[in-house]
Amino acid sequence: MARIAGITLPPEKRVEIGLTYIFGIGRSKSNKILQEAKIDKNKKVKNLTEDEVNKIRQIIEKREKIEGDLRKEVSLNIKRLIDIGSYRGQRHKRKLPVRGQRTRTNARTRKGPRGHTIKKIKASTG
Repeated sequence: MARIAGITLPPEKRVEIGLTYIFGIGRSKSNKILQEAKIDKNKKVKNLTEDEVNKIRQIIEKREKIEGDLRKEVSLNIKRLIDIGSYRGQRHKRKLPVRGQRTRTNARTRKGPRGHTIKKIKASTG
């Protein structure tokens, strides 16, 4: 069972994919780490030796900012934008899309479910 940066990597996945379960590591970083450690990217996580896991762990600690540190940095960056009152900060504060997407339609992920208004229907007389 490989545990790196407090994350247990899924044993049935390939190492290349398993490393992406760590916040801050995507496919390209995963490939670079494995290339530096000289480990086959198609090897399953459960087949890694303890030495290989330690190599990966050392490379990640040496080169990458991951998990808690990265999350903290991202949240501080967002807080800074809000504090200085930039346009991006205002969008974060209002929980709207930040990168120029349209909001008249779409943006449901960011804005949440639609607030349906009840339309009053006039009863037709006659």
